[in-house]
Amino acid sequence: MATFSLQAQPTDAADWLDLARRAEAAGFHTLYVADHPGSCAAPFVALAAAAAVTSTIRLGSYVVNAGVREPILIAADVATLDVVSDGRAVLGIGAGHTPAEWTAVGRVRPGVAARVDHCIAVAEATVRMLAGDGLAKPRPVQEKVPLLFGGGNTRLLRWAAGHADLIGLSGLGRTLEDGHMHTARFRPDQVDAQVELAGGTPVEALVHYVEVTDDAGATYQKWAESAEISEAEMAATPYALAGTESEIRAKLDQSERRWGLTRYAIRRPAFEACPALLAM
Repeated sequence: MATFSLQAQPTDAADWLDLARRAEAAGFHTLYVADHPGSCAAPFVALAAAAAVTSTIRLGSYVVNAGVREPILIAADVATLDVVSDGRAVLGIGAGHTPAEWTAVGRVRPGVAARVDHCIAVAEATVRMLAGDGLAKPRPVQEKVPLLFGGGNTRLLRWAAGHADLIGLSGLGRTLEDGHMHTARFRPDQVDAQVELAGGTPVEALVHYVEVTDDAGATYQKWAESAEISEAEMAATPYALAGTESEIRAKLDQSERRWGLTRYAIRRPAFEACPALLAM
């Protein structure tokens, strides 16, 4: 049976707290908040608010931009979230890709190799601090806060295979010129390669498209044109789910057989449109 997490953003207090309660009641494993300073909510503030009205759902960043945040501040935020949630924090971290976020903190976005080096350094320093090396207070409730790495860079995936508790695969490739959008890396052979790099570390796929429909073919074709892949490739990728409930369930089974995938993250529109996902 597949496990689902939810990535969402607060819009106002009442709605956010209601969403956190509903996500927990529905059976979501984790509530995630993205980290794009300047264009979305601060993740740990939002997650701490959600912690106050929930008791079982895990709470994590998806993912902290290691390029613009200092390890001691990340560690303090995560440890505080772990305290106020009674041990439900997840540290999700990635290299960052949006140039504007570097500009906002007075830095120039480095090239890929330097971003990779920096991400590894920040992640390792943050983990050490959460373990007690450099962060005296607050101390996390969990003996080890789970580490989620989110990204698709080959070297980072190899690093994550030996250090992360979970690898989040987004299906996103090269950052486009606008600094926000990406090429798609949805083809099944590309998923094969990234899962192999994960080296047995559990993998969670971010589902970009979800639609319950009696015409899965037409829906996959529409999405395939946007991603510049074939309909067959879109029908096979784990980053898109379309069809009747039984067809979607069959696709989840197929993804488990091929990639060992049993964990997925969806965004709020999919939760509202397809609550039956949680029963699959």
